[in-house]
Formats: sequence, structure tokens, C-alpha cells
Amino acid sequence: MKLLSVAIPCYNSQAYMRQCIESLLPGGEEVELLIVNDGSADDTAQIADEYARQHPTIVKVIHQSNGGHGEAVNAGLRNATGQFFKVVDSDDWVDLEAYTRVLQTLRSFREKELPVDLMISNFVYEKEGAKLKKVMRYEDVLPANTVFGWPDMKHFGKGQYLMMHSLIYRTRLLQDCGLMLPKHTFYVDNLFVYQPLVHVKQLYYLNVNFYRYYIGREDQSVNERVMISRIDQQIKVNKLMIEQVRLEEIEEPKQKRYLLHHLEIVTVISGILLIRSGTRENLEKKRELLQYIKENNLELYHHLRYGLMGNLINLPGRFGRHISVGAYKLAQKIVGFN
Repeated sequence: MKLLSVAIPCYNSQAYMRQCIESLLPGGEEVELLIVNDGSADDTAQIADEYARQHPTIVKVIHQSNGGHGEAVNAGLRNATGQFFKVVDSDDWVDLEAYTRVLQTLRSFREKELPVDLMISNFVYEKEGAKLKKVMRYEDVLPANTVFGWPDMKHFGKGQYLMMHSLIYRTRLLQDCGLMLPKHTFYVDNLFVYQPLVHVKQLYYLNVNFYRYYIGREDQSVNERVMISRIDQQIKVNKLMIEQVRLEEIEEPKQKRYLLHHLEIVTVISGILLIRSGTRENLEKKRELLQYIKENNLELYHHLRYGLMGNLINLPGRFGRHISVGAYKLAQKIVGFN
């Protein structure tokens, strides 16, 4: 069995996928690279096949008709043979020194037979034009270099949460929990992070800046203009998170607290984007989303109505919305996200 499976979803990725793949090849025979060509119309398929020919024991190519990012991740998971599973998007890459530490750590889990469900590491926002690169790290909330459980966690900050770039799951956990991301839907990385967390018991935090998350393409899904144009998909994912994880059934207090915190952040982002669009139609969608939450998750609704973050999307009137957007822009600068 391979130590680590890395799924690389690719859609018309010819311009940048080589950097991603080259950064992962130093993992050698312990790592399998699952390049998923998701119906690309450019030279993505040929480049992927080229790497498979050059590295037949490391690289496997999966060609499929276009199903979106989620279906590409699904395909990677279906074909994964590694003990652990990571997703690296084709326009991102990993740091070599940190990669070595990650593999050493995963290897130690296997050798010592440690039952680790999830390993967490840092990621760096590689934002185009930014002089200072923001690092999302967790040293203030997670114990480092030791196996720990949910009770050992501290409070996450308001803009601090786990993202797909931070996580390496145990493959069997993802398969056993029935993770299946929806097709033709953006922002499903939220579901990839969120749904399996219910089943996680043992965690490990390695304080290295492993994943390099590129932000800068105009057509990128996390570009704010693009997100507003796809707001219905953001709302769809937001609702699926609420439906798939029943917070009232979670007994471990700190696990429940984190999941509520994560869900609140995603919902606030949905609300702010609806406000940012400035249209009457989207303001009505914000009202409908809050009504949906009230009917399906009263605890989250309470946080959104009376909590600090939730108040950002509930300030009344045009002036209130102006304040909400201003606070969001400030958070963008502090946290570093797009």
C-alpha cells in the first residue's frame, strides 16, 4: 500500500499543472499522484499522459467527462490506494522541505500503528502581487507534534478555520463515511473538509508551511466577482453542510463547537457576498437563507442573529450593509483571503 495518495483535479490546466506535479514528484514511490483530467479541452490530457509514461509507478491518470471539481475529487478517492489522502489543485503546489517532513510524519504513523484520522498543516496564500504572504497556521489552537483529540483543542479565532489545503485525511475514513461531492458544483471543498470531521477522533498538527495556495487568476472560482456570479452554488453548498451534519447529535462539546464555528464562517461569507452584489434579488436570497437556517438549525440561527460574526450580515438598512461590507474588506486584509 502506498503511504499517500494525492488527487490533482485538472480542468484546462495546461498553463500551470506542471509546477504542481513537479512539486509532488519528490515524494517518490511512497506517493501516488492521481491526475484527474476532468474533460479538459486543451493539452491537459497529453501532459498528464506524458507524466504517467515517465513515472508509471507513481503517476496514474484518470480521464473522465467533465463533472466539476467535486467529481474530480470523487474520482481520485475512488482510485486511491494510499493510506492517507490529499487534494492538491492543479494551480497550487507544495513546499519541498515541508513535504519531506509531512512524509516522515505519515511514515511514523504507519510504523508506530498510530490511529490518526486527520493530519493538519499550514498553508500559504500565494496571492499575486502581494509582498507579504499570509500563512494560515494553527499553532495557537492545536497542540503540535503529538496525537490529540477534540478536547485538546483551544478556541479558533473568528477568521481561523480548517480548509482543504490544510488537511490530509486517512483514506479509509473518507471512503467509510460515504463522502460523495456533488457534480458540477463549485465550492465543494467546504464539504470535503466539513462532512468527514464528524467521524474524526484522533488528529495531529504538523507546524510546517506545506501547501502553497495560489490566488490571482481572474477566472479563479474564489475571485470575489466570480463568487458573486455563482452565489447560488455557494448557497447550495452552505445548505448541504447544514443538512449533512446534524450538530445536535454530536456529543463531544469541542467538536460541536468547532463545527458550529466553521459553519458560521461559511454562512457569513454567503451573506456578505449576497450583500456585496447589491441586487434586490440577492438581498431576498439572504433573507431566504436565514429563514432556511431558522427552520433547520436553531443553534446556528441564534449565532447568526446574536453573535459577533452573525451581526455582520444582519445590520439593518443600506448604512448597515455598508458597515458589513467594510468589516468584510478589513477581514480580507487581515486574514489574507481573496
